[in-house]
Amino acid sequence: MKKYTAFIFSLFVFACNNTNDNSNNNDEINSNTAIAAPTNLNYTIQKVYTHDTSAYTQGLEWYNNTLIEGTGLRGKSVLYQMDGQLKPLSKKIKLELPYFGEGITVFDGKIYQLTWEEHAVFVYDATTFKKIKTLNWPYEGWGLTHNDTALIVSTGSNNLYFVNPSDFSIQKTLGVYNEYGYQNMLNELEYVDGKIFANIYGQNLIVVIDPLTGRITNKIDCTNLLIQAKAKYNPLTIDAGFVLNGIAYRKSTDTYFLTGKCWPVVVEVKLN
Repeated sequence: MKKYTAFIFSLFVFACNNTNDNSNNNDEINSNTAIAAPTNLNYTIQKVYTHDTSAYTQGLEWYNNTLIEGTGLRGKSVLYQMDGQLKPLSKKIKLELPYFGEGITVFDGKIYQLTWEEHAVFVYDATTFKKIKTLNWPYEGWGLTHNDTALIVSTGSNNLYFVNPSDFSIQKTLGVYNEYGYQNMLNELEYVDGKIFANIYGQNLIVVIDPLTGRITNKIDCTNLLIQAKAKYNPLTIDAGFVLNGIAYRKSTDTYFLTGKCWPVVVEVKLN
C-alpha cells in the first residue's frame, strides 16, 4: 500500500484494512501461551552501491548473478535487470497505465510481478523478459517471494498467502504475529533458509517469520542504515513515502541487499 495515510494507523491492530483479508487461525496466539519476543539480529555493512533515485522500489531479487528490481507508481512502474555491480542492463519493461507495479519474485524460470490495486499478476520469461501470461489476484498486491513449491504474497495485512504458481489459487493463509498480537503492514518479502524476511511498511524494521507458525522470531533494526552507509541525504526529508523497502539475498556471498523507495543507495550487509 502506498497511501501516506497509512502512517496514522497503528501497525499492530486486529481490524480489517481495505484488503478485507485479515482472518486467520493461529493456535498459539489464540491460546493463553506466552509468546516469546523476537530476538534482535545485527548486521555489518559490506558495500554500498548507487541506487536510481527514480526507482520506487517494490521488489528486489537476485537471479543468475543479476539483480532484478520492480518499481511502482502509475506511469513510472518498471521491471529491469542489473549486473553484479548493480549497473543497469538492457532488459527493461515499462508497465502501461493504469498499472502500479508491486512485489516480484523469480520461480521456475519465470518472473512474477504483482500490481497494487489492479488485481493483475504479470508472468514473464526470466531470460528474455517476454510476457507469458497474466493471472488474477483478488486482493491488493504488496510483497512477493517463494519457497520450493509455492509463491508467498503479502497484501499489507497481517496475512501471508501461499499460492499455486500456475494459477495463483490460495493453498494456505498464514497469520503473522509477535508477542503483542498480529503484525499488519507486511510488505516486501524474501525467503531465505526456511525463513521469511519482511519489510514493515512505514518502519525502519525487517522481521523474520517462521513460515510454519507465523511467529516473528527475529527483527532487524535499520533505523541507522542510511547514516552508517554514509548516504548523502535521508529520502524521508523529500517525501514521507520514501521508506525502507527492498530485501534481496545473494547466496554466493551470504549477504543481503537492502534499499528503499527512491533511496540513493543499496546497502549490502551480512547478518551477525
